[in-house]
Amino acid sequence: MTDAGTASRAAVERIYREEYGRIVASLVRRFGSIDIAEDAAAEALLTALERWPADGVPPNPGGWLTTTAGNRAIDRIRRESHRDAKHQAALMIEDDTPHESTGVVEDDRLRLIFTCCHPALAPEARVALTLRLLGGLTVAEIAQAFLVPETTMAQRITRAKKKIAGANIPFRVPGPADLTARLGAVLAVVYLVFNEGYLASSGEHSVREDLTAEAIRLGRILRTLLPDEPEVTGLLALMLLTESRRTTRVSADGELVPLRDQDRGGWDRALIAEGHDLVRACLAVNRPGHYQLLAAINAVHTDAPEADATDWSQIAALYDQLYAVAPSPIVALNRAVAVAELDGPAVALAQVDRLDLGGYHAWHATRADLLRRLGRSAEARAAYDAAIAATDNPAEISYLARRRDQLAR
Repeated sequence: MTDAGTASRAAVERIYREEYGRIVASLVRRFGSIDIAEDAAAEALLTALERWPADGVPPNPGGWLTTTAGNRAIDRIRRESHRDAKHQAALMIEDDTPHESTGVVEDDRLRLIFTCCHPALAPEARVALTLRLLGGLTVAEIAQAFLVPETTMAQRITRAKKKIAGANIPFRVPGPADLTARLGAVLAVVYLVFNEGYLASSGEHSVREDLTAEAIRLGRILRTLLPDEPEVTGLLALMLLTESRRTTRVSADGELVPLRDQDRGGWDRALIAEGHDLVRACLAVNRPGHYQLLAAINAVHTDAPEADATDWSQIAALYDQLYAVAPSPIVALNRAVAVAELDGPAVALAQVDRLDLGGYHAWHATRADLLRRLGRSAEARAAYDAAIAATDNPAEISYLARRRDQLAR
């Protein structure tokens, strides 16, 4: 394939991935089948790969892909068994009869998220299915993100789709009476989609802006739907404040830039202002929950004009509150980073070494930094090696390798 052909194919695949969630959600609404939606979307991609390099990208590529996929879905329905009944169904789909109301929010992707997050599905299946259908990640990418074999993830996703079909789980946002009960799972999945984009642990790129943008878009829709739910506001604030730093997170050379070393002049001040307003709004009306506290921690970081002005006492106190709400070793690890700034690396290292996080790359990276600050270079080098071995993120690997190589021998 020529360089031009390779570039053209890459452009088609990029557009397809960006539009994938919208295409699939639209087709699921129309045809009521996830399998038909996925297959039709894949056929539309093949058609685009055949036509666009020669004909050029259409003015509205997302609309072109959706229309083409819809036509492929109708063709499939007509080919299948029970031809008469399904042919009539296809004709009904093509007419102008308004669709029956599918919930309190007219957004296909949000409806698909609530379907993927139905309580009948296992929690790990909810996230995997959302990443597949909304984020457009391949099964291999999702398996890598979850650290499981690809065959295991494929089976997990297949079972989840069969469960949706077999249990007749509706493609809709639940009614007001059931909405709050289902909200926790939806918020968790939206945040995981955001993190998958921001941390890009499952692919060759350090950041996937399409996923972070999609998660923020869904967060805004959720807040419109539930303006009085503080955790919804907290999640949106958290994503905005995190996103505000995205452009400074990776250097021009493709290396991770830690928060302390980021160019704060490059942070998006509009997102920070919006995030701070949301934090103040949600903390004022409720005992803080998980996302509200994470947002508050990020607000403290983004409020500091320079790293040395960070209010680490406030951050440590917020982590104390967060641990009381959602106790986990990862929360304790993050709190130890604040402790290192307040009480020194030795105190923090003692806390970190008590945590059972040997398989988590950030635990090794934190230990490496604390050991480096204590002058224990040989141990720090081993910890850097362990952190590098535990992550696939190229920007992080580059940063960790450079820090390791700067150690005294």
